[in-house]
Amino acid sequence: MAGGSVKEVDVDSISRRRLSKTGLILISLSGGAAVTLSVICLPFVSPALRRFCLPYVPATATQIKNVMSALAGRSGRLIDLGSGDGRIVLTAAKAGFVADGVELNPWLVAYSKFQAFRLGFCNCARFYCQDLWKFNLKPYPNIVIFGVQEMMPQLEMKLEKELCNDVHVVACRFPFPTWTPDATLGAGMDTVWVYKNPLRINVNSVGHLAS
Repeated sequence: MAGGSVKEVDVDSISRRRLSKTGLILISLSGGAAVTLSVICLPFVSPALRRFCLPYVPATATQIKNVMSALAGRSGRLIDLGSGDGRIVLTAAKAGFVADGVELNPWLVAYSKFQAFRLGFCNCARFYCQDLWKFNLKPYPNIVIFGVQEMMPQLEMKLEKELCNDVHVVACRFPFPTWTPDATLGAGMDTVWVYKNPLRINVNSVGHLAS
């Protein structure tokens, strides 16, 4: 009887140890999953913590069509500020532009690069994981921006410092606060505003950039 008791105690002890190990494994797995989820979600959540939130909202087919219509007859280098999943950049590259995209979300940049590789546009479509406020816009005669209303005044000031002479700026969803557009295409959230040489417009209409 005593020997049987010892065996029963040993079995119980072994069972408890196995359950303990199983619990630790489950805790480790759930903890690892939580960390992984946090890492994946951080680039999507962190923009909301900055002063200007530029959310990822995929461009519609109508918006892309309007942007390309606004750029009809143009060529050369193009930059898409806040390029998201890269569809504007890839469409521009297909139309003959040397197109770049700037996006702060590394997962969207990785996806865009994969799409460029898949479609064979690696030589004419590039993507940079950078802050658009720190990105130099001087080399680009064609600029596309899908912005939010709160950021447009500050972006206008940045562009006034960096634009080249022969430049077209296409603003989607929201116009610039003081620039007068040369054309407006589309309606509602698909509207795009076209600014041809906006520095010239401001010099003639406002005069605050005149030398």
